[in-house]
Amino acid sequence: MPPVQVRSPPVAHTPVNEIVAARRPRRADARRNYDALLLAAREAFAAHGADASLEDIARRAGVGIGTLYRNFPSRTELFEAVYADEVDALCRVADEVAEEPPWQALTTWLRRFVDYMATKRAIREAMDTQSAVFTSCRASMYEAGAPLLARAQTAGEARTDMTFDDLIRMVAGITGATYPEPDQRDHILKIALDGVRTHRT
Repeated sequence: MPPVQVRSPPVAHTPVNEIVAARRPRRADARRNYDALLLAAREAFAAHGADASLEDIARRAGVGIGTLYRNFPSRTELFEAVYADEVDALCRVADEVAEEPPWQALTTWLRRFVDYMATKRAIREAMDTQSAVFTSCRASMYEAGAPLLARAQTAGEARTDMTFDDLIRMVAGITGATYPEPDQRDHILKIALDGVRTHRT
């Protein structure tokens, strides 16, 4: 079997879980407001794009606009917080599925990645892709997901002539396309993943 290929961004970064922990308030009531704002912002950005109304986000979260600005003084900081929170959740999924059978673990994580892409599409254009938060999030995501592909490759369940970067770009391309019916995206993703899997006879 050819050597497993794993290529990821440079590792000199702040792990995304540390970014998320550093930004969350310590007081319980403040944390509740913060978490409610993140959830509301995630839903608003997915539904209306990066130009979603901040007033609407505050209303969805059940807080005043002043509370939103105390937590996120700028729209950019809100984008970064939502993005980091999504990536942190994605990284936790990688830990949760690590003991599952190799192919199942990889595909479970990839389907969570598809969900994450819905929020990412909405805010990526508005973010500075060279910012420390963005690059740290990307590095953390690769470090979480790449071992799942490597494990499937080592087990002989995934082709070895591809890198994790190849896989992510393929899935992101499928997810980012427009489909007349939502089920078509899932069908095409299944076809693509069938091409990644090594089928034994």
